[in-house]
Amino acid sequence: MSEKLIIFDTTLRDGEQSPGASMTRDEKVRIAKALERLRVDVIEAGFPAASPGDFEGVQAVARTIRDSVVCGLARALDRDIDQAGLALKEAAQSRIHTFIATSPIHMQLKLRMSPEEVIAHAVKAVKRARQYTDNVEFSPEDAGRSEEDFLCRILEAVIEAGATTLNIPDTVGYSLPEPFGHTIRRLRERIPNADKAIFSVHCHNDLGLAVANSLSAVINGARQVECTINGLGERAGNAALEEVVMAVTTRQDVFPCHTTIDTREIVACSKLVSNITGFPVQPNKAIVGANAFAHESGIHQDGVLKHRETYEIMRAEDVGWSANRMVLGKHSGRNAFKTRMHELGIDFTSEAELNDAFARFKELADKKHDIFDEDLQALITDAAGSSEEEGTKLVALKVCSETGEVPMARVTVRLDQEEMTATATGGGAVDASFKAIEAVLKTDAQLLLYSVNSITTGTDAQGEVTVRLEKGGRIVNGQGADTDIVIASAKAYLNAVNKLLLPTTRMHPQVTGKV
Repeated sequence: MSEKLIIFDTTLRDGEQSPGASMTRDEKVRIAKALERLRVDVIEAGFPAASPGDFEGVQAVARTIRDSVVCGLARALDRDIDQAGLALKEAAQSRIHTFIATSPIHMQLKLRMSPEEVIAHAVKAVKRARQYTDNVEFSPEDAGRSEEDFLCRILEAVIEAGATTLNIPDTVGYSLPEPFGHTIRRLRERIPNADKAIFSVHCHNDLGLAVANSLSAVINGARQVECTINGLGERAGNAALEEVVMAVTTRQDVFPCHTTIDTREIVACSKLVSNITGFPVQPNKAIVGANAFAHESGIHQDGVLKHRETYEIMRAEDVGWSANRMVLGKHSGRNAFKTRMHELGIDFTSEAELNDAFARFKELADKKHDIFDEDLQALITDAAGSSEEEGTKLVALKVCSETGEVPMARVTVRLDQEEMTATATGGGAVDASFKAIEAVLKTDAQLLLYSVNSITTGTDAQGEVTVRLEKGGRIVNGQGADTDIVIASAKAYLNAVNKLLLPTTRMHPQVTGKV
């Protein structure tokens, strides 16, 4: 039997560091449930000490997830570790992941500590974390630019202090596969007590090598890979979970290990993360892209028809592309709707919440014939985005667009229970709608991104719109879905505006530290 490769998902923590990808507590729980169905081993739910909102998010995930280990990130500071321990108190299985920088430039200029002081802080942090859980992970931040001799010293010390996992991060995405793999092998060979801990890697994708570096590390003895759904993450992102898992699964002739991931849940999880964060998956993305299993070349089509293995190394069904799904429609009842939502990991806390969601479902069913899982996920995300608790809400929208005429939009928005209307012209129906909204709200926000994706196929498909706004250095994403793309666009814009208007005390993990 080959060894187990632990899959550590950090979509909810490092993935959230993508500009505009911040998630609400409820959104984090939805994604965590999907990761649990995927049978992810460890879910890094966030950075509890960063803000009250981050603490509540980690705590909510810890209360909900039973089958996966729930992990919280903490700097090597007493307060951070205590906050992580408190947030994870109700978890069925918990882990604290603590870190401190170990490269000369970080120690000298950022920490202003000597190497001996850094080791002392790391040891103290691990010992404190052990008071809350016997599952403690330690990361030497910026390990790629750290001196190997010093890495050996600090890693030996934290193992002695009780660390059970040692994570070697490529913080700035600078590593190359062969030397990175050799680094992992050398550390395992040189550290006297290396056999008492699991070696892990956390690779960034700045040079497009995060997955390659991670797999090289696995070949050289790493038995945990830190990754994210769709490769989400700051800058160019992280190693993509789906690519790491399917590489190991497909090439068992090369890898002396296996995962216990339920690969049939990969596509569903990918679509959910894309839906919630507003980061679409490119069509030619490996495993989860719409074209990942498409063949247009006549030679390829002929070969696949005769024998699949001629041009396909994986089955689409094995990653969830053609799994059997219940298709709902306008004649589906409340019980069928509630049951399917439960199967998707969405449970309602009250009859009123169920009734509201079911009413939205019926409204959508009147517009399109078949309702797929992706539609249901978008329906819940859209409902959250247009919550009555938010400051602004779309009441009415009228657009006029015809050949030879300047497009016009008339929009009515409810702001703090007061309805206001404005009319504007623009380069198109969407542009006019956005200008009309701005005429009412006067946010002076800058539009950074406008993206439209079809949730399913067909001319009656819902359009899913992502709008990214920036104001005062703060970046937010807004999402909206509707069978009318102009209405979806207005919903998305207002969703982003609501996020800008909400007061925030959240200190982003990028500011407080990163691995």
